This record gives sequence, structure tokens and C-alpha cells, in this order.
Amino acid sequence: MPSTVIRHFDYQPELHALDVTFVSGRRYRYAGVPEDIARAFREAFSKGRYFNAHIRDDFPYIELQDRAVTEEELWQL
Repeated sequence: MPSTVIRHFDYQPELHALDVTFVSGRRYRYAGVPEDIARAFREAFSKGRYFNAHIRDDFPYIELQDRAVTEEELWQL
């Protein structure tokens, strides 16, 4: 089912980083996200509900601009 809140997301297992793009166009990187949480997010029927319950307030994040975030910045979260 398409999400009405989340446009796209990508998980980088080597960094434990979850990048989430919302329908508003704003993009965020969540740090320290375990692979099992990312997998459950991918499989969730309601991405927005899962995100709000298990990711939004549980992991540090930064807003991504039009540049790449360095690995050093990611580990400082």
C-alpha cells in the first residue's frame, strides 16, 4: 500500500543509516537503525504508522540537504 506520508526510504546496512524522504520533499537520515527495524519498516503495511511507532522518536537524525552526509557526521549523531 502506498504511504500518504513517506515517499521513499533507503537503508544502508553498513552504516545502520535509514534515509527517509517524506511527501513534503524533506529528507532525513536516522542513525543507528538496526537491520531488523529497517526490514520490519520495509514490510509494514502502514509505513507511516510503523515509522511513528518505532523510528521517529527512537533514533537520532539529521535533515539532509542537497549534499551527501559524511560518515563522520553520521557517527556524531
